[in-house]
Amino acid sequence: MPIDQSRSFTPINIAVLTVSDTRTSADDTSGDILAARITAAGHNLAARTILKDDAAVIARQLEQWIDDPSVDAIVTTGGTGLTGRDVTPEALDTVKDKDIPGFGEVFRWLSFSTIGTSTVQSRACAVVARGTYIFALPGSNGAVKDGWDGILAEQLDSRNRPCNFVELMPRLRER
Repeated sequence: MPIDQSRSFTPINIAVLTVSDTRTSADDTSGDILAARITAAGHNLAARTILKDDAAVIARQLEQWIDDPSVDAIVTTGGTGLTGRDVTPEALDTVKDKDIPGFGEVFRWLSFSTIGTSTVQSRACAVVARGTYIFALPGSNGAVKDGWDGILAEQLDSRNRPCNFVELMPRLRER
């Protein structure tokens, strides 16, 4: 999709949440990739943390960031698979106002070119919660790159045409 260079770029504040029972700040490579891409794109890294695969704990952290006016969007990595410990989509379900089904559909379409039919095991998803975007990506480095490079880099760029997530932000809390 085209970036309209005649329009001004609007940086947003993005929090990164890694969901993992095993990762630490020393080896959170997917979180590192996201943080680097966020800042390289000109956005602000508003916060970053790592939490265990526990839906209630994840939801509490999401609620804190949703209620924080300095956080415009949240990108999670991990916990979107099919195992019993993968509970990120369930945590999003407890905080969401609306689903963004196209995000998961496009993610799996992009991922198919990289990992083939294994993409059907991904529950990558996105929601809007009280005016805050939340995007849940799988935990692999490749999935994070696919999600950011293939979707989020454009949709979180205010210059992207014909439309983008940023231009909708002032209207997300309408009722």
